[in-house]
Amino acid sequence: MREAIHRVNGYEKNAYTYYPVLIVGAGESGIAMGCRLKEELGFDQFRIFDRQAGIGGTWWINRYPGVACDIPAALYSFSFAQNPRWTSLFPPGPEIVQYYHGVCEKYGITDKIQLNTDVEQCRWLDDEQVWEVTLRHMVHGMGDLSAKDRQKVIKIRGEAAVYSDTEVVRAKVVVSAVGGLVEPRGWPEDIPGYDTFKGPIFHSARWDYDVDLTDKDVVVVGTGCSAAQFVPKLTKAPFNAKSVTQLMRSPPWVVPRMAPSGGNSGWEKWSPTLLTYIPGLLRILRTLLFLGAEYDFRLFGGSKWAEKERKKVQDKLIRHMKKTVPEKYHEILTPDYGVGCKRRIFDATWFPGLNDQNIYLTTQPLTRVHENSVTIGPGRAYPPLSKIDSKVPTEEKEVPADVIILANGFDTTKWLHPLKVVGKDGKDLVRTMEDRGGAQAYQGTAMDGFPNFFIIFGPNTVTGHNSVVLATENMVNYSLKFIKMVLSGDVNTVDVKHEAEVGYTNEIQQKLKGTVWMSGGCQSWYFTKDGWNSTLYPYTQFDFTRRCMFPKWKDWNIEYSHKGLVKRRIRRSFRFIALALLITGAYCARQKGLGLKDAKELVRTALQAVLEQGKQVIETAKSSL
Repeated sequence: MREAIHRVNGYEKNAYTYYPVLIVGAGESGIAMGCRLKEELGFDQFRIFDRQAGIGGTWWINRYPGVACDIPAALYSFSFAQNPRWTSLFPPGPEIVQYYHGVCEKYGITDKIQLNTDVEQCRWLDDEQVWEVTLRHMVHGMGDLSAKDRQKVIKIRGEAAVYSDTEVVRAKVVVSAVGGLVEPRGWPEDIPGYDTFKGPIFHSARWDYDVDLTDKDVVVVGTGCSAAQFVPKLTKAPFNAKSVTQLMRSPPWVVPRMAPSGGNSGWEKWSPTLLTYIPGLLRILRTLLFLGAEYDFRLFGGSKWAEKERKKVQDKLIRHMKKTVPEKYHEILTPDYGVGCKRRIFDATWFPGLNDQNIYLTTQPLTRVHENSVTIGPGRAYPPLSKIDSKVPTEEKEVPADVIILANGFDTTKWLHPLKVVGKDGKDLVRTMEDRGGAQAYQGTAMDGFPNFFIIFGPNTVTGHNSVVLATENMVNYSLKFIKMVLSGDVNTVDVKHEAEVGYTNEIQQKLKGTVWMSGGCQSWYFTKDGWNSTLYPYTQFDFTRRCMFPKWKDWNIEYSHKGLVKRRIRRSFRFIALALLITGAYCARQKGLGLKDAKELVRTALQAVLEQGKQVIETAKSSL
C-alpha cells in the first residue's frame, strides 16, 4: 500500500501533516483497530490520538477503590491477544491497563499513540476527498478532566491553562474509537445548595485520592456498578470513613459473581500455569464463557417463554438477596421490573457490605445540600408512595456529610461527545442523528454523507449480556473490509447509502420495542426520556458477528478510482471467461464422449491459456496506471 504519513507544503503557512488513517481514542477500541491494521493489512501508517494522559480509555481514567472487570477476563480480552496469566477471573483495573500496554508493545503500536491531544473537530473536504482534523494539544493531565471541568478551568485561569497549541492535519480515513463511558454526569441541577457545601464533591470516574476520608461522613449518590465496587471499601482501611450514606433511586438486579473452581486463591495459584501450558484450554474456557453469556440473551425477549425464564432468574436472585443483606433492606432491594431491563450488577462485595453498621442505604431522595450536611426526603424514590403498606421511611431527614461522591453514571446518549464531525454539505453528524430521531448508525459503524468515517462501539452495539470487546472486534473487522479498499488505492470513498442507514435504524428501533429493555417497567441509561434507545443491539452477539463477517455491499456507495475500475473489470472478465470455459468444456466433453480424466485435462489446458492471457492484460493495465 502506497499511502504514507508525510508533510505537505513544507515550510509554507498552510503546511500540514497527512495521515492515511487517523484514530480517535486510545482505549480498547482504538488499540484493537491499530493492532488489526498492522496484523490484517500489514499497514502501520496511522496515528492514534487521545486527550487523556495514558493508554486504556475508561480503564485509564476510572481509578476508584475496587475498580475491576465484572466480565470474566478471558472473555474481556482480545481474541488475537489472549492472556493466560490473569491473576483473577475478574482482574482489577490496573491489571487491565497493564494488559493493554502489553498488547500495544506486542504489536508495536505504542509509538503510534499520541496522548494529551484532543481531537476537537473533523471536517470533510469534498474537493480533496480528505478529512481536515483540528487537534488541540493539551497541558499534561488536563485531558483527564471531564469536558465540564476543563471549561471551568478555562473560565478561571484562561485557555492557556488547558491548551498549549492547535494543529490542523488531514486524513484519508478517520476512525472514531470514542467510548460510551466518557463524560461523567454532572451535579443534578434540581438539587439546590451545591455552592454552599464546604466539603469536596467529585465523581467516582474522576476519583480524588487527595481527599482524606478518615473519620469523615460520606454521601454517595448512586447504586450502579461502580458504586457497588467502591462503597464496601470506604469504611475499611486505608479509607476508614466514619459513615457512608448511599442514595438509591431504584434497586438493581444483583447477580452473585461467578466464583472460579478452587476459589480466587486457587485461580491465582494454578490458572496461569494450566492456561499457558495445556494446549487449547484457554480457547475452550473462552468459548464456554461466551456460550454461557449468549444463553442469557433468552432473558431479554418479549415472548411468554422469555417472561417465564426471567421469573425463574428473578426468584433465584431474590432468594440470594434475602439471604445476604439485612432484613431492613429487603423491601427496597426487591425490584419491581423485569431482570435485564437495567444493567445487572455482578457482585461479590456490595450485598455482603450492607451488613456493615457504618453503611446506610436509603431510597429517600436528595433534596438539598447544606454546609456540612444534606437533606433527604420528604418522600421516597422507591417503592412508590402509592404503596401504602410500605415500611420504608418518608420523613425528611438531615444527614451529616463531609464528602459527596457522585456515582450517577455517564452521559451515554451523547455519542462522540465532545467531538464535532462535519460531513458532506456541512452536515453535523450529531445534528443529523438527532434530526432522524436519535443517535444511530448503520451497523453501529457508519452514517451516510460521512465518507471514509467509521465508528467503533457506535450506537446500538451493546448486547447487554456479552463482552463489549467481542462487539468491538466485530466492528473493527467490519470496518477494515472498507478501509482496505481505500488504502490500496482501489477506492476513493465509501459511505453507506441513506436508505440503508434509515432502514437499518428503523429495524433496530422496532425490534427493541418488544424487549425487556423498553417494556420491562424500568427507567435506565439505555434510552432517552422520549424512548429512543441508542445503546442496545436487540439480537445475539452471534447475529452481530454474522452481519460483520458478510457485509451487504449493495448498501454502500463505493466510488472506485481509475485503478480500481480497471482491476474490477479484469476480475469480471476472468469470471465471465471461466464460466464460458466451463460451459464450453462441458458441452465439448459431452459431444465427444470424453471421460472425466480427459475433461479435466481439457479444462486445465484452457485455464492455463486464460491465465497467460490474463497476465499480459494485467501488465498492460499496470503500465497504464
